[in-house]
Amino acid sequence: MHLELVDHRLRQQLVQTRLPFKFGVQVLRKVALAELRITVATADGSRVIGQSSDLLVPKWFEKNPETTPEADSAALAKSVQTAVEVAEMATRTAGAHPVFDIAEIARLELVGSRNHSDADVLVRGFGVAMLERALIDAACRLAGLSFDAALRQNLFGFSASRLIPEVGDWSPSSLPATATSMAVRHTVGMLDPLTMGEVRADERIDDGLPQALEEDIVVYGLQRFKVKIGGDHSANEARLRAVAAVVGDSVGPEAIFTLDGNEQCVDLEGLAGLLEDLQRDPATSPMIERLALIEQPLPRHETFEESQRPGLARLSRIAPVIIDEADTDRDAFRRAIDLGYAGVSVKACKGVFRAIANRGLLEHRRAAGAVGLFQSGEDLTNLGSIPLQQDLCLQAQLGVADVERNGHHYFRGLDHLAPETSLRLSRELPHLYARDSEGRVRLRIEGGRLRLDGLVDGTGFGGPLGSLACHEDAD
Repeated sequence: MHLELVDHRLRQQLVQTRLPFKFGVQVLRKVALAELRITVATADGSRVIGQSSDLLVPKWFEKNPETTPEADSAALAKSVQTAVEVAEMATRTAGAHPVFDIAEIARLELVGSRNHSDADVLVRGFGVAMLERALIDAACRLAGLSFDAALRQNLFGFSASRLIPEVGDWSPSSLPATATSMAVRHTVGMLDPLTMGEVRADERIDDGLPQALEEDIVVYGLQRFKVKIGGDHSANEARLRAVAAVVGDSVGPEAIFTLDGNEQCVDLEGLAGLLEDLQRDPATSPMIERLALIEQPLPRHETFEESQRPGLARLSRIAPVIIDEADTDRDAFRRAIDLGYAGVSVKACKGVFRAIANRGLLEHRRAAGAVGLFQSGEDLTNLGSIPLQQDLCLQAQLGVADVERNGHHYFRGLDHLAPETSLRLSRELPHLYARDSEGRVRLRIEGGRLRLDGLVDGTGFGGPLGSLACHEDAD
């Protein structure tokens, strides 16, 4: 299918967290949610709107302490605007092209010629990823296909080898059947209370949703947990001991853990030593024995340094180590594997086609005898409807074991959408969204899992989508 991008609108809406969330150096209390709507046309005159959306999260894509959070969000919005303008100009002058070609034109313009050690590479790639998702959605809706069906039929003109030549003729048509449910991995942020006793009376939020970790476990049936850590090993030890105690009492031996260093654990040997000590302690050994992965301990600019190989090897004997923020370009996963990393995060905000190409590399290396390589679902604050549903489709397509998902915890359901929109979504996707006794729509997590009926098999990228109020009113 060949498309011409003929129009677009990019809108933003400020959304408030119900709980503060600390990740890395940033404490998030409010942030802009951006939504892109593009209009595409085919040679026969057919037109359709494609959508994508994401939070403009500061201090993750580029962790520059000298810029304000507002400036960081503005840079992300500018990246989207630039990517779309490049695509519009390309199809206006050269005619309609397949989705993958259009996305590649934008990627090469914004990212391709950059030094991939530059701090703003992920910012530039964010705009391409937003464009890419909207194009995918538009193509699926024009063809009346789900993302799964469109990908397997190569509706997008995708070629993994154009991104990673090593994969050869590998095709996503060989992927296993798409998952129809997925386990949720609950993030325990650095500021999150673990027990109700830690919540002061004046901090208690009376909105019917859980606040402390022990409440989350009961309400959602959680068994998988992602714990944020930093560069202070003594603070890490105290936090891990506390989390292990709460989860051990509430969940028991079924619990699975991951750790996220958020680029702050520059001392790999020290981190490995801490985890080895915890592994020897009966109170914490169950947590370390069930540690599924350690995510991005090093700063992105140190991730591929040869001098880190010994510390990485020692840490990997405890649990496999994956890259996240260091996944800045199409060659990053290959370089990571060659140094000793075992995996890479999947995030729609870094690009759908790159994630699929990384799966091709993984399969190629497995076929050559490599063991222990994997992709992991690590995107935190995907809000309903569009960001959440599209990212879940991507994660299900790649068959990740579970997905980090906490937008429902730090934000309040679908309160950022118009009431009629959230109610419509609860009717169209009753397995994903639930209404409470007061009519508020929330994410439905039962037994620690999300059901994906209507998303992975629905028309479009993410099934029925709900826009921000400013867009719904315009339709």
